[in-house]
Amino acid sequence: MHRPKSEVLDDLAYAVVEMEENKAVELVREAIECGIDPYAAIEGLSKGMEMVAKKYENGEYFIPEFIVCSDTLYAGLEILKPHLGSRSAKSLGRAVIGVVEGDIHDIGKNLVKVMLEFSGFDIHDLGRDVPLRKFLEESGKVGADLICMSTLMTTSMRGIEEVLAMLEAEGVRERYKVMIGGGPISQKFADRVGAEGYAPNAAAAAKKARELLVARNSRRCEIAC
Repeated sequence: MHRPKSEVLDDLAYAVVEMEENKAVELVREAIECGIDPYAAIEGLSKGMEMVAKKYENGEYFIPEFIVCSDTLYAGLEILKPHLGSRSAKSLGRAVIGVVEGDIHDIGKNLVKVMLEFSGFDIHDLGRDVPLRKFLEESGKVGADLICMSTLMTTSMRGIEEVLAMLEAEGVRERYKVMIGGGPISQKFADRVGAEGYAPNAAAAAKKARELLVARNSRRCEIAC
């Protein structure tokens, strides 16, 4: 008899927090055997890493612990990768990702980057404290489909709005889907500034990004056909 899904996912999260790589791998295999969706298992791993990030920010964990926890996350993701099926068999699109100017907190951004990569996106990471115009320049340069911006500071939220305004002013807004996230960001804010996507955590971000581009690609196909 299989264990409840919630129990398996909670154990996955704590395996990451407790730096138990072998246990995380075993739990991922258990999740697969139980028929738990691979993306739900990713959410469990992601939840654990988000707990680690809080410990790091609170001074409970330091760089060595953070690295080991990250390795545990990656070990679980490697087991899941073959089970993502056709969704990761080819690139879903190109995404530019970065933390907006004025903010150097990039743990959440890095988690989203990992999840997007494992979901089948080609990622161009701009890093943290990114000058606002660089989002436009790099998106055009690499032919991005998706622009992802984050911040953990309320004082930097205005930068997200300014990037969207720049896209509109330069007549290129329709080229991109824009997804935003971070502590002070909400769906209400995303709706107000005109961002197509918002996600409260890394796993949800990967799911939302996929939905946005699959929907857009479907519409392009309908028009072309």
